[in-house]
Amino acid sequence: EFTKGLSDTDEPDLWQKDLTGQIETWIEVGQPEERRIAKASGRADRVIVIAYGGRTSEIWWQGVKAKVERMQNVTVWSLTDGVATALGALAERTMRLQCTVQDGEASLGSATVDPVAIDWTVFKGKPR
Repeated sequence: EFTKGLSDTDEPDLWQKDLTGQIETWIEVGQPEERRIAKASGRADRVIVIAYGGRTSEIWWQGVKAKVERMQNVTVWSLTDGVATALGALAERTMRLQCTVQDGEASLGSATVDPVAIDWTVFKGKPR
């Protein structure tokens, strides 16, 4: 579910909790500081960071890689250059998105916009 995100630094952008309220999956979108990733790693069973920004994501990863590599429950992906912009085109005031996953590839689309292929580079972990 979506959280308070930017307005609350104690919560991720998205999370999945179990019935007891324990955070199973903590999802950060962007290029968080390694302190934030470490905090998430301690609070959740699994942490996924989805970076975007093309070359800037690669530069960010080189800066945090040494510390994040040691965190066993953290996965880091980077959206391929241009994907974030294409996904932004899907945003509408009232929208219904359709996600298709087939043969390990995903796409997201709507009734009014052609599907966008979700391509990423795996910096750490396995693609799911």
